[in-house]
Amino acid sequence: MTMEVIPVSPALAAEICGVNVSRPLDASTVAEIHKAWLEHLVLLIRGQDLDEEAFCRFSAIFGELEHAPPNEAKNTTSGGYVPDSPEITVISNVIVDGVEIGSLGAGECAWHTDMSYNSVPPSASCLYALEVPTEGGATGFLNMYAAYETLPRPLKEAIAGKTAIHDTTYTSAGSLRKGYEPVDDVRKAPGARHPLLRTHPETGRTALFLGRRQNSYIVGLPVDESEALLDEIWAHATQDKFTWHHHWKKGDLIVWDNRCAMHVRHAFDPAARRIMHRTQIKGDAPFYKPEQPSRAA
Repeated sequence: MTMEVIPVSPALAAEICGVNVSRPLDASTVAEIHKAWLEHLVLLIRGQDLDEEAFCRFSAIFGELEHAPPNEAKNTTSGGYVPDSPEITVISNVIVDGVEIGSLGAGECAWHTDMSYNSVPPSASCLYALEVPTEGGATGFLNMYAAYETLPRPLKEAIAGKTAIHDTTYTSAGSLRKGYEPVDDVRKAPGARHPLLRTHPETGRTALFLGRRQNSYIVGLPVDESEALLDEIWAHATQDKFTWHHHWKKGDLIVWDNRCAMHVRHAFDPAARRIMHRTQIKGDAPFYKPEQPSRAA
């Protein structure tokens, strides 16, 4: 079959049809997939049957794989990882013999950028569905290029040159990370400092780079001013017109660009089973370089 790239929403994301990523792909197909990813920010490939090797091989299309990060799983045997595949994290609510086999449970995970609390966050994340509930558990994606480009001018001017703390105290599910204490003063929150505007190193486009709302702080501002400005930016950025929400089926595979797309996980019935495998791609330190206006020929 010939590969097709089919946009799935006006905001972002495209479905890739006509490929079977359980087998190695030729160079031209890899190049087409990478081009589509940069254009659409999020790619969906349905109906895949992947073992760990195939999943990692596909993920490597987008760059060098990271080892799975520490997570909150209580399973003392696997720690929420896949044996012999240290690049794969298990995202699951399933409990076996009283212990979690993965992380993040069944609750909502707020809008966030994966691991933006690190000085060098991953550039991409790949998520593959092994078991999914019949209802709930959808994942939403948010176009941060569009969110920036449509910001009112006063907001653009207010955040130009500003940096924000990306707090590491809480997970995207809102739970306190092991070894951390609640933060009383957001100005002292642990985590990386990143520019609020981020230049994509491959496309050159500017995106809002917000991380997550909890414990965020714009460096140098009084706390009340930071809170008010962040509330205004988040209210603009998370409008429905910038989003697409995916309702998972077994065998679905999604890859998103962590540098210009945020995501959210909707809650589902804790009695239902959801098992996902995730890989992440090594990234680069966020930076901002103002775009140069184009000159007429």
